[in-house]
Amino acid sequence: MSEKNREGKRTARERMAIEREKQKAAERRRRTLIVGASVVCVLGLAAVIGVIAANAGKDDDGDSAGPVVAPSGAQGEDSLAIPVGEEDAPSTLVVWEDFRCPACKSFEDAYRSTIHELTDAGQLRVEYRLATIIDGNMGGTGSQNAANAAACAQDAGKFVEYHDVLYTNQPAETDDAFAENSKLFELAAKVDGLDTPAFRTCVEEGTHNGWVAKSNEAFRSGGFTGTPTVLLDGKNIYQDQSMTPQKLKEQVQEAAKG
Repeated sequence: MSEKNREGKRTARERMAIEREKQKAAERRRRTLIVGASVVCVLGLAAVIGVIAANAGKDDDGDSAGPVVAPSGAQGEDSLAIPVGEEDAPSTLVVWEDFRCPACKSFEDAYRSTIHELTDAGQLRVEYRLATIIDGNMGGTGSQNAANAAACAQDAGKFVEYHDVLYTNQPAETDDAFAENSKLFELAAKVDGLDTPAFRTCVEEGTHNGWVAKSNEAFRSGGFTGTPTVLLDGKNIYQDQSMTPQKLKEQVQEAAKG
């Protein structure tokens, strides 16, 4: 066989070997892609399962705080207001508040006696609406737990008394003491007839947590800038730097004259 023929056969064999290596490489890539796609599918399925699990138990509003159970006597849209005072009082004061909020305590300390005087006289009706912004800002659950406990006190007909006790004994803003049921029970003992098994169960089970969450959502969607937000017949009096308890009293009494 001539040298030329031998060289031709060798070249052909080399080309065939190279082609076989290319085919093997292509097969390896194909298998890699299949495996990779399978992994992606598995991860995608796991992600879907994770989302489903994360949302399990949430109500239709996407809130995992539990069912919305309004306290006894709550009124207004979605029953989010706890009313105090006569239904037909000439003036209405809406108070958005957070039991962990220091500014809310300052407002309560300054205006409490005046508000009680006006509600007792049938001249003012107050709608208390609860928010949990300090929990969101500082962390913890004290705002929520105290609001739930106040709603439990409303069930027992002791809202005003417990409301005032919570503010009188408000811890420092950074101290999440209201997150502890033991603290809420300790303060309930200061209100005659409140510290009962029914109240304790309501607090321990977070019966009104869903309602509190819904109220806080209403606060956030209401365009308010912070707590307290205090509206007298729709006018924000907390932003009025000239407002005083005496001025509030005069305005309410003037409205009562008709």
